[in-house]
Amino acid sequence: MNRPPETAPRTLVAGIGNIFLGDDGFGVETVRGLAERQLPEHVEVVDIGVRGVHLAYQLLDGYDTLVLVDATARGERPGTLYVIEHDSPGTDAADSGPALDGHRMTPDSVLALLETLCAGTGGQPPRRTLIVGCEPASLEEGIGLSRPVSEAVPRAVRLIEELLSDGGSAGAGSPAAVGEASP
Repeated sequence: MNRPPETAPRTLVAGIGNIFLGDDGFGVETVRGLAERQLPEHVEVVDIGVRGVHLAYQLLDGYDTLVLVDATARGERPGTLYVIEHDSPGTDAADSGPALDGHRMTPDSVLALLETLCAGTGGQPPRRTLIVGCEPASLEEGIGLSRPVSEAVPRAVRLIEELLSDGGSAGAGSPAAVGEASP
């Protein structure tokens, strides 16, 4: 992929999750759909899966905005979509588990590792991080999304396109449901 000039703000959209744990594959499936769309040149879309350490190192390349796409349990109806503006990880993120277990890294631990890597390299973390999440129905072993989460994937693709088209401000702010599955 051709990179835009270094002065242009860059955006990384990263799908995270484990496709072998049911609805945890939401982020991966969503970025697959998004990658088929016509996106601005400054936007990169990647399937990170469970490779959180890879994501942290990729972010050292310099991005203005990071959009993480992941299954996000918040107690709503399965298939409900969320846009959450992520604050700096602070010290709580370091307590979420071993920072170098690349298969169990949460967004908080990835961003905490990134802060450490940036401090050591002089790099800068993304100025803004958004999480586009979907309420899962099941995170049990098995391949394939549940019906409500599968139906949420095209809605999530459209939501991310809206976020990218208006600079990331659509629906951002407090963690709130922005779309629900049909009853």
